Amino acid sequence: MALFFFLIFAFSTGPGLLESPPKVRLVRGPHRCEGRVEVERNGEWGTVCDDGWNLKDVEVVCRELGCGAAKGTPSGNLYKPLADEKQKIFIQDVNCNGTEDELIECDRVEDVFDCSHSEDAGAICEKSPPKVRLVRGPHRCEGRVEVERNGEWGTVCDNGWNMKDVEVVCRELGCGAAKGTPSRNLYKPLADEKQKIFIQDVNCNGTEDELIECDRVEDVFDCSHSEDAGAICERTVRLVDGPGRCKGRLEVKHQKQWGTVCKAGWNLSAAKVVCRQLGCGKATLIKRCCNKDTQGQGLIWLSNVSCSGQEEDLQHCLSGLEGYNNCTHDEDTWVECEDPFKLRLVNGDTSCSGRLEVLHKGIWGSVCDDGWAKKEEQVVCQQLGCGKPIFVPAKARKKFVPGNGRIWLDDVHCKGEEQSLEQCQHRSWGYHDCNHKEDVVVFCLEGQPDI
Repeated sequence: MALFFFLIFAFSTGPGLLESPPKVRLVRGPHRCEGRVEVERNGEWGTVCDDGWNLKDVEVVCRELGCGAAKGTPSGNLYKPLADEKQKIFIQDVNCNGTEDELIECDRVEDVFDCSHSEDAGAICEKSPPKVRLVRGPHRCEGRVEVERNGEWGTVCDNGWNMKDVEVVCRELGCGAAKGTPSRNLYKPLADEKQKIFIQDVNCNGTEDELIECDRVEDVFDCSHSEDAGAICERTVRLVDGPGRCKGRLEVKHQKQWGTVCKAGWNLSAAKVVCRQLGCGKATLIKRCCNKDTQGQGLIWLSNVSCSGQEEDLQHCLSGLEGYNNCTHDEDTWVECEDPFKLRLVNGDTSCSGRLEVLHKGIWGSVCDDGWAKKEEQVVCQQLGCGKPIFVPAKARKKFVPGNGRIWLDDVHCKGEEQSLEQCQHRSWGYHDCNHKEDVVVFCLEGQPDI
């Protein structure tokens, strides 16, 4: 009997035994599968001291969160802002064997007395494949919204679709900030009539990590593909100071700041990932960068990047910790990809002046000047790496021989900030009410004729 009461007393007073199992989360990272580690106890969130913290512990965190493989044990100081001084540190000396399903199953010390927030533990897990994607856009962070169900991809009806919903899509895809809810018809070709529309009346509060967490209606009965939802997210990878959007010095965005990538460890497999992420064609060249005019400045975010070449996003590749390297901007990475949307200026004195032609289905065709203005010319000159557009009198423009054959584009409308003419709104390919007397002619600064 005495032993019975002793056991009751021990289980009633042992530390943490009557508490609900602590949950775990990763905060301040670029997505829900990376960040500073926090655990929950009695409704309060506290950090984890990194004493003894290793990859086996991260494996358990990744499993508990439903993320992919463990990729790193970064310092918690990497994720800004740092934990508040008033926030408690709940556990230290975590010792997992790596097979546990939850962090609470691992050995640990819960009386933390010799740790500060400068020693908070961090974790990097591979993101689980998203259940959402953006298709037919100029890059993976813009396009028509599609969601996955049982291995099948379907569209989203735009009833109730707004910026909060796009914020969640961007977060789930590991893209940057939400920038727009574009017209459903912008991304050609439209969805096939046989493709299903899976959800409508999506209602997110904007803080969810995945679109599946938002309220939604799954019995779609009054929508058509002319009402498919679209999304524009900010890119997290770009090529700058090169001749067009698919060639240049590589930069990545982290903690809302753009920085360069060190060429240490860089190879063609990593370049393939960048080209795929940007919606460009195959990687054609990687070389040492740069001269004084095209050299980067400021932060160098990544080094020792290692990709298999199959990843959809550079953040899925292994790399050194962001911001921790001994590189200089003499070692910035330069990448060149094929641009799948090709255009050219023909019959001019240089390659930067002439009649505009675009390549579609292997055939070069002209562009009608309906609605054509300076913003459209800005995009063309930038895409060709030809500087800024310049004013040329109408008489000089009329000297160009009209094209023949196809007229591919009409009613092109750009904001002037697009990196490719393909990103501008336009009629469907081949649809127009023009003749070749209305062909667009463009003059860029680097191709200024002698007039």
